[in-house]
Formats: sequence, C-alpha cells, structure tokens
Amino acid sequence: MIVEKLKQDAALLEKQLRWLKLSCDGCKDITIKEHYAIEEFGQFEILCSRYSRGIDFLIRKIFRTIDEYEFENQGTLVDVVNNARKRGLFDDIDELRIMKDVRNTIVHEYIEDALAD
Repeated sequence: MIVEKLKQDAALLEKQLRWLKLSCDGCKDITIKEHYAIEEFGQFEILCSRYSRGIDFLIRKIFRTIDEYEFENQGTLVDVVNNARKRGLFDDIDELRIMKDVRNTIVHEYIEDALAD
C-alpha cells in the first residue's frame, strides 16, 4: 500500500514539475524593467504559485511518505528534511533551506512593489 502511494506521489510530482517548467518558460521572455503589465504579473504569480506548491509537495508529501515507508517517526518538518538529506535525496541542506525561504517569501509577502528591484 505505501509503495503504491509513493508511486502515485512520484507521478504527481512529475506532473507538478512539468507545470512549473511551463511557467518558467513563459516567464523567460519577460525582461527586467521598471513596470510590468498585468499579464506579466499574472505569469509571475502563476510561476510563484506552482513553485510554492511544488516545494510543499516535495517536503510535506514525498519526504514524509518516504519516512512512513521506512518506519520513521513523523516528526517536525526539520526532522523530515534531515532524514531526506541522510538518505542522499539532496546534497546541500542550505540549498533546500533557501528554496523553502523563497517559498515562504512568496506565500507570506506580497512583493509586487519590489518586483522590479
């Protein structure tokens, strides 16, 4: 049962990565400028939303499911991340921390006024 859940979660993560790549590709043509059109902000918002969802899914679903599969205690998110690093799922914990910090900034702060900066 847990193996099937891991397979389903992996398929969902792949789907999320495809949508995130689509959003990244859509934003690549937007250059750095002082003012952005509403449509451009829309593209940035979709990108940010997909990025945030992807990070949450990776940490809260995939890493937690792996802990469950390996009979680890369902501890804090820090525990989950540390377990994933010990398994070699990523090399640099600071890189994952930065990804999570960017996610938190996106979700908890409205950065439209500072986007050009």
